[in-house]
Amino acid sequence: MELAILLHNIRSAHNVGSIFRTADAAGVAHIYLTGYTPLPIDRFGRPQKDIAKTALGAEKSVEWEASASPAALITRLKRQGFTVVALEQEKRSIPYTDFRAGGKTLFIFGNEVRGVSKALRDCADVILEIPMRGTKESLNVSVAAGIALFSAINN
Repeated sequence: MELAILLHNIRSAHNVGSIFRTADAAGVAHIYLTGYTPLPIDRFGRPQKDIAKTALGAEKSVEWEASASPAALITRLKRQGFTVVALEQEKRSIPYTDFRAGGKTLFIFGNEVRGVSKALRDCADVILEIPMRGTKESLNVSVAAGIALFSAINN
């Protein structure tokens, strides 16, 4: 099994760092950063302190790459045999517990407020949803990433 993550338009460097740390724990091979998602290294080649603070070194142990076009990246990864899985609440979503990762799987996680864009959801082979039982409509993106990743590899 080969796991990869696409983070598109994540605002918070803390969330990015937390996802790096979770990705390391789950055995994710690669993280792709698109849109305005902060990178572990700034434009001057210096470590981004807020990412480093929460990643605790995982930004160095999990390979990562910035990509200008998430759609082109997804097309390339699909050609390499990846199944594309978005985490979002929508009518096509299935419960996250019904999915088991196998082979090559790319998980897409989106913006903290707007989620995964419709354009990226349209590129997905599967859309997963974490049912909300309380009064809130969603979880923090880094928490949701942990739930989805560990469920998919242990289901």
